[in-house]
Amino acid sequence: MARSTIYAGLEIGTSKICVVVGEVKKDGAIKILGVGQAPSRGIRKGEIVDFDIAQTCLNDALLRAEDRSDVMIRNVFLGVTGSHIESLNHAGVYRLPPDQNQITEDDLEDVREIACNVDIPQNHVFLHRIARKYGVDGQEQVRSLIGRTAERLDAEFHIIHGVRSRVQNSIRLVRQVPLEVEDAVFLPLAAAQVVLTKEAKQHGALMIDFGGGTADYVLYAEGMLTASGSVPLGGDHITNDISLCFQIPHARAERLKVEEGSAADVELEPGEMIRVDDENGMFVGEIERALLNEVIHMRTREILEQVYERCAPHMGRLGAGVYLTGGVSQMRGIDQVAKDVFGVRITRSGSSASGGVAATYENPCYSAPIGLIRYAQLMDAEKPWLSPLAKLGRRMAEVFSTWTF
Repeated sequence: MARSTIYAGLEIGTSKICVVVGEVKKDGAIKILGVGQAPSRGIRKGEIVDFDIAQTCLNDALLRAEDRSDVMIRNVFLGVTGSHIESLNHAGVYRLPPDQNQITEDDLEDVREIACNVDIPQNHVFLHRIARKYGVDGQEQVRSLIGRTAERLDAEFHIIHGVRSRVQNSIRLVRQVPLEVEDAVFLPLAAAQVVLTKEAKQHGALMIDFGGGTADYVLYAEGMLTASGSVPLGGDHITNDISLCFQIPHARAERLKVEEGSAADVELEPGEMIRVDDENGMFVGEIERALLNEVIHMRTREILEQVYERCAPHMGRLGAGVYLTGGVSQMRGIDQVAKDVFGVRITRSGSSASGGVAATYENPCYSAPIGLIRYAQLMDAEKPWLSPLAKLGRRMAEVFSTWTF
């Protein structure tokens, strides 16, 4: 690799702020050197609502990561999410000049620019432009293009974009620490790098990163990124429903969801009750287990159905099924609800191919921040024209082109 193999990934989530420091070994395995996290405050649905509070939480997570990894962090790959993020697929065609019959690097750059020349809302900024496929004279999925005889080049890209000000706010928060942002990465795209294998992507797979404030997703078909987005609902909404239904504090509702609840329709003894204690362990009352499960089931199904609706045109292409990751994916019965909604094989998955401290963190709630380390490695290994690192100055200038400090 051209640069150091030590990377830092930062997830600013609704439930937690997490900093992961990882080293990529020569064989491609990730060794986690340290993880620092802090409860996320000042963040709502993946977006910053109180800078001062959020910065305090970020500082706490950063100091813990540095202490545990013995690495002074100066640069991070920043994960971003939120319901403002949108995506589309767009194709372009380029005809070679009449006096030329072999494809050159300049021709590839021209067809990329054409394929990525798409109108997005004026207040949006591009996050990713990812090649899906290339074609030559009507023949699709062509590789080794340079030097190939052709008259016409085709390209199709998956384009991810989001509201400029919201992306800027996340970068601004990080820079005030101060840290430099190597790249801003749509979080489920990073998580997919450690959750989905190459074979799963090739056979067709939908990965849902089910977090506290959002349910983010990426869908691959025939190895190509085909759909992506974010549903503005997550685990916190399930907890809020429990809190409102049973008139109990949010913290107690969260504990009930995690320790006692299930999203699945399960057979229960008639009138089975759950004891509810206060923060001091004192008995305050009972609730019916069947009703708790019903509340959890209804909201969970609603969230998964929203993902289904957005991915419906591609559901017939999921040979590998649906992969659930993120903290909420650990909830009892969620795989059964997902099976009912999507009608395909469901896999609950965390990160993989990592070592070191990662043995403690190989669970679904760390897929995204650990995925940022893998994403960093992949981007450094790509050709210069694909690497965000090679275009970092232009990317950051684009993001901040209308920002004043």
